[in-house]
Amino acid sequence: MDELDRKTLRFLMTEGRGTWAELGKLLRLTAPAAAERARKLEADGTITGYTAIVDPQKLGLPLTAFVAVTIGDQSKRVKFLRLAERHEQILECHHVAGEDDYLLKVRCRGTQDLDRFLSKTLKDGDLGVFRTRTTIVLGTTKETARLPTSAED
Repeated sequence: MDELDRKTLRFLMTEGRGTWAELGKLLRLTAPAAAERARKLEADGTITGYTAIVDPQKLGLPLTAFVAVTIGDQSKRVKFLRLAERHEQILECHHVAGEDDYLLKVRCRGTQDLDRFLSKTLKDGDLGVFRTRTTIVLGTTKETARLPTSAED
């Protein structure tokens, strides 16, 4: 990945609705050459998709929680992971080292919605969940999908 690729990624992560002409100007390339650069990053899997970033408050989902999950019955792990992939309140699911097996980031309408998610979705289901530990977010200073693009390792 060269510096033009990095500039392309930075532009697309911050100006996702920018034009190929704007990207081309930044890269000092023609618009078609800039578009081709982005298409190559898509083709090699560096860019995996595009999305709108939506304010969760506007959708009535003001509560963020992190839920640490310990799976007691390992034969149910695949079923748990399928749920994590398809359940829309689960924004992220990370397999983690340490005391717990997974860390989920969830969005809810409020504490009652979170309680329902924990008790009905995670614990009442046949998912092999042994234990959960929940942390409710009181405020967020930074939340981004933008990745660092520096050339330094």
